[in-house]
Amino acid sequence: MDYLIRPLTTADEPVLWDMLYQALQTKEGETSHAIIRQPQFASYVEGWGREGDIGFLAHDKKDGSVIGAVWLRSPLNGKKQGEAAPELAFAVKPGHRGHGIGSALLTQLVRANPEKSAISVRRMAGKPVLRLYERFGFKVAEQTSDAIIMRREA
Repeated sequence: MDYLIRPLTTADEPVLWDMLYQALQTKEGETSHAIIRQPQFASYVEGWGREGDIGFLAHDKKDGSVIGAVWLRSPLNGKKQGEAAPELAFAVKPGHRGHGIGSALLTQLVRANPEKSAISVRRMAGKPVLRLYERFGFKVAEQTSDAIIMRREA
């Protein structure tokens, strides 16, 4: 499959809502679209384009359809921008997984932001995607009930 990767822009917020939905899908079955509006998930996308928001989008060269995205966002939980590890969100649409698109997106993110040596991965403990992050040099540094902080040497 031929695809292009480009930086995310503020105009991509609607696309990120769909990608967030894709990221929350499980093998057990389809999740309700309402889940993405819950505060703990909506915070990954709502108001996209604020200072520090970075990411990339992959789309099919032939028809322009979005097939994957990866993005980092610093949480706004009372801490100053940049104090907390940015939270990683990542999704590749079904039918396009297992073709290296996720690896290409993550490669682009890491290369474009080498100073980002810590990421927070929420609600992903034990999922196979953690192995992908480990291939990029991230190692589990901290673990809580709802998040894993992974770090890599910058």
